Amino acid sequence: MSADLTAARPSRRLSASPGHTRRFPRRRSLSRRGKLLFALPAGVFLLIFSFFPLAQLGRMSVSDVSARTLNSPWEFVGADNFVGSATQGSLVPAFGNTVVFVLIVTVIGLIGGLAAAILLSTSTWLSAFVLGLMVFIWALPPVVNGSVWKFLLGDAGLINSIITGIGLSPTAVPFLYDERFALLSVAIVNSWAVVPFNALVFRAAILGIPGETFEAARIDGANRWQEIWHMIVPAVRPTTLVLAVLTIVYAFRSFDFIFVMTYGGPGVATNTLPFLSYLQAFVRFDFGMGAATAVISVLLVLVLAVIYARSVRSEEAHS
Repeated sequence: MSADLTAARPSRRLSASPGHTRRFPRRRSLSRRGKLLFALPAGVFLLIFSFFPLAQLGRMSVSDVSARTLNSPWEFVGADNFVGSATQGSLVPAFGNTVVFVLIVTVIGLIGGLAAAILLSTSTWLSAFVLGLMVFIWALPPVVNGSVWKFLLGDAGLINSIITGIGLSPTAVPFLYDERFALLSVAIVNSWAVVPFNALVFRAAILGIPGETFEAARIDGANRWQEIWHMIVPAVRPTTLVLAVLTIVYAFRSFDFIFVMTYGGPGVATNTLPFLSYLQAFVRFDFGMGAATAVISVLLVLVLAVIYARSVRSEEAHS
């Protein structure tokens, strides 16, 4: 009986018939015009707030622009502003100070950031507290950081009080008023401000290393220094390249700390290219010469930007 009922039931086809195939909607890819339409707002924003000011800066650098002629038609002078900035004797020392400043900030920022990331790679309450403190330091405006450190490095500040108190020096060290210490002091303070960002990025790269790798190394008898040198350092090498370029660009365009702590002094000891451009344009009111110095800075930063883009593309190709 059950067999007859089974035979009498209409059989269900597992697959639909060719005439009743189920059609799923195809995902339509954006056309070239649609992609350009989505990128249009960003393009307009960059055109207004980036390319137009840069074009005006380039035009000003080859024109005679001063407080007298700022609102008048600008007279074309060619390379006179570049030559004048070089012959005045300020450009070459500013370029040298910029190179030294960038080297100090980059080296201390990368080494300090990696060391802090290794120390804070554990998941403890102390690491979380220190990371939060570092984020707070990194998020502080440079003007606030510079003002605090100007007080700390003053003759009656905390640093000099400790130095004279323990007998390292009978008198206060002129950190910000001596040509031998001023550039180094400002560069170290700038490095202190950039270390938290580098440490956070390095820590993320270190946490991306599989834990089984460290366990296998410990089983093989590797100590902590061998883990750092042979495992962590090679693993964070692509991150180091990207951070190096970002730190160089950050140090190269640094202006706030110099403005607050030394104002380019004593003399021209801490006068870098961005600060020299500011002095020429807004203190001496020679806007053409200040623009010429700024164009030199922009060209150098543009080279670093190209290196950064190529490094990111190379890293993406190998990942």
